[in-house]
Amino acid sequence: MNELAKYAGQYKTELLDSVVPFWMNHSKDSEFGGYFTCLDRYGKVFDTDKFMWLQGREVWLFSMLYNKVEKRQEWLDMALHGAEFMKKYGMDAQGNWYFSLTREGKPLIQPYNIFSDCFAAMAFSELYKATGDESHKKLALDTFSNILNRQHNTKGIYTKAYPGTRPLKSFSLPMILCNLSLIMEDLLGTEQVNKTIQPLIHEVMDVFYDKNSGLILENVTPEGNFSDSFEGRLLNPGHSNESMWFMMDLAVRNNDKALIDKCIEILLRTTEKGWDQKYGGIFYFLDLKGHPVQQLEWDQKLWWVHIETLISMAKAYRLTGNEACKNWFETIHEYSWKHFKDPEYAEWFGYLNRQGEPLLQLKGGKWKGCFHVPRGLYEIWKILE
Repeated sequence: MNELAKYAGQYKTELLDSVVPFWMNHSKDSEFGGYFTCLDRYGKVFDTDKFMWLQGREVWLFSMLYNKVEKRQEWLDMALHGAEFMKKYGMDAQGNWYFSLTREGKPLIQPYNIFSDCFAAMAFSELYKATGDESHKKLALDTFSNILNRQHNTKGIYTKAYPGTRPLKSFSLPMILCNLSLIMEDLLGTEQVNKTIQPLIHEVMDVFYDKNSGLILENVTPEGNFSDSFEGRLLNPGHSNESMWFMMDLAVRNNDKALIDKCIEILLRTTEKGWDQKYGGIFYFLDLKGHPVQQLEWDQKLWWVHIETLISMAKAYRLTGNEACKNWFETIHEYSWKHFKDPEYAEWFGYLNRQGEPLLQLKGGKWKGCFHVPRGLYEIWKILE
């Protein structure tokens, strides 16, 4: 018996009656195209810059809703609205996606951040499933190919690191490529996905996994060794927990029970390590050895960290019936709905202080867009249903 099934309706209602309408009503830029993401508590625009990774995420989200929930024309129109803006202004001459543009579509920040490309590939592959438009497919495949070409030097000419002194590789790219490969399997084909994901699973579950602590590190040396430095000791519980549901999806695809068990072990250990015993909620950053971290926002409680952990706990419980995962789901569910959900207006707060009070009243900005909250609500609704 799925003891968490009672929550399914709550997540579905929040998604369809509150969060999706918020973005439909407030984020569309009817004059210049694309989406506004800098929205205050009430949905009013407070800044008009357009961040390409958030544009891509919103195109993906509305395409996904159209493909998986209901063929609502308004959702497809919303996705196409953002996609047109992206196609027109989003890339440099080499096909790299800019980090940000002005409202009108003039480049503001160079394409130093490969996550703009990741979410563009994700957006156009999901949109292609909805439209069958070959130009959408081509853009998705070209971008994916570009990501693979850049994966070992993601920032290229824009890197700040001095070459050779302390080279490190980051966990975030292999983690997101696992999810992206699965989303794009229809376009890439099973053979290509098999070829791509095996080394990625190894990276996530072996290379970035610290055997001594049983935790995932954010950065390791190119050989996969521990670096006793600020970056090398850094833990990001939200990243680790988010990646575990990507891994569980791959484990289900590959029928790999051992991988599911290891995911759950890491998920539980990370959540125990990251949980704030005094005020509740999961810390944003920690140091593996308990030293001070350089991120001053380390003790903030962030929306995406909690939502991604909820997805992983729900998935782990559904796959194995693990009681600890059920208990953690209920604990984090209670915390999240009490602190992140705005009791008066639509959408969720993103940034809380350590005590769990909203630090910023915004519903969207440079980093928070139409993605983690609606995706999480959708995933949890479907898992628990």
